[in-house]
Amino acid sequence: MTGGPAAGGGHAVVRPRSAVVALVAAAALGLATGRFVLPPPPGTTAHPAARSGAAVDGASQGASALATPGVSGPTPASSAAGSASPTGATGPMTTANLLEPAAFSPDIDTRRIHVTDRYGDGVYANAACSGEKTLTQTLGGPGAHFRGLMTSTRTTPGDPTVAADRVGQVAREVAAEARSPSLAQNYAARLLLEEVPCQEQAPGHWVYGRTTTLQLAPDVTASWMGAYQGSLNTNGTAPEGKEPCGGIAVLRSGNHYGVLEVDACLGTAAMDRVVRTALSQL
Repeated sequence: MTGGPAAGGGHAVVRPRSAVVALVAAAALGLATGRFVLPPPPGTTAHPAARSGAAVDGASQGASALATPGVSGPTPASSAAGSASPTGATGPMTTANLLEPAAFSPDIDTRRIHVTDRYGDGVYANAACSGEKTLTQTLGGPGAHFRGLMTSTRTTPGDPTVAADRVGQVAREVAAEARSPSLAQNYAARLLLEEVPCQEQAPGHWVYGRTTTLQLAPDVTASWMGAYQGSLNTNGTAPEGKEPCGGIAVLRSGNHYGVLEVDACLGTAAMDRVVRTALSQL
């Protein structure tokens, strides 16, 4: 999964953690308020190349209606999720549960999107503000399904789900199943906390916006943050009232959990639609 924009290869995430109980408590508080507040970690001030050139054909900051990034509480299932609320997953995770190119229409010409899959371990975010770890290092669990959605057929030697040229990366999803819904909830909370440091960065550094929480059913939830270029970060946090350029989402459906990073420069409405689609599919 890719937890924040970064030049060169996959994305990474992570800072030292305390006990799982503290993490889950902090996640619950953050999800309730719609904003996580942690001391900003030291980091570089340069904006990563992946975001500076992340726009893909037809996908730009203007692709969605202007809206304040993030809401303080969960939003219910609506037209994007269908009339009937989904039920949480109970079986094993398969590639059928991963996001398809059609989710990015009409913002991106889906005929240009290539899909590559693999199973195993690997980085799920590459953000200096949150460190670099593989999914197994963070959660201590088994392997996961990795999917890359790209407009380029050239991939990195070590991971076919990552485009060799980051401008060609539309999105990347990493998802797996846990032994129980409660453990999946725990994993999702921990993965979300890994992205929190990127919400507060030195002015001029790219930054994640406020957390938006979606709830399609009691055990089908997602939390996503929009990404903002360093030029929009003038006071250490994401600007209010500005459109994001892609972002990251942590998903949970029953005993399934995952992280979806959108590198394509989608605005608020498009991000919300894509995240809802990924959550419904999971």
